[in-house]
Amino acid sequence: MKRIFTALAMLLALTACSEATKDLNGPLEPLGDFKLGHAEVVAPNLQQMLISREATAEEWTTLVDAALERRFRRFEGDQFYHIGVSVEAYSLPPPIVPGKSALAVRVTVWDDATQEKLNPETEVISTIQVFESRLSMTREQQMQRLADIIARDTELWMRKMQKEKGWFGGLPAEPEEVEAAEPADAEAEQAVEAPEEPAQDAEG
Repeated sequence: MKRIFTALAMLLALTACSEATKDLNGPLEPLGDFKLGHAEVVAPNLQQMLISREATAEEWTTLVDAALERRFRRFEGDQFYHIGVSVEAYSLPPPIVPGKSALAVRVTVWDDATQEKLNPETEVISTIQVFESRLSMTREQQMQRLADIIARDTELWMRKMQKEKGWFGGLPAEPEEVEAAEPADAEAEQAVEAPEEPAQDAEG
């Protein structure tokens, strides 16, 4: 019985880890003209929240940078953009101890051609894992999962900005529907009025 529970816990952990990256194996939907130039990840103000296992700034920047590279190097647009990320806070509760794994970052996207920020104010992207199996996950697995989720949510936010703000060249224009014109014969028939009947001569 113990082996069954252990195997089940391991399966749940593997499923959770792959959930944030399973879309990477599917068809790639272009992100406008986006092509990744550089992904720069820093953590100068890193804070450990609540009861948590230790993790260094270097560990976080390495994992988040790798997750961003895996996700955004896929796009092959014709315009370079740069992604800047600052890792702000994290929580890695140990097994059994109450708590939730969490990670928060600030994201900025730069247009390489104009050397300007697309978002003047940094976007805060965070994830809090409400349902997770920490009994079978190592600290490293927790961190990897959080980094992958942050990368995925960054892409979702960028797609939202493409739709709402026209980032990355905006969305492709949808073809306009052309209304079918009425047949010319029908229009001609409507334009022609029936001739009046000739007046009859009155007999005296």
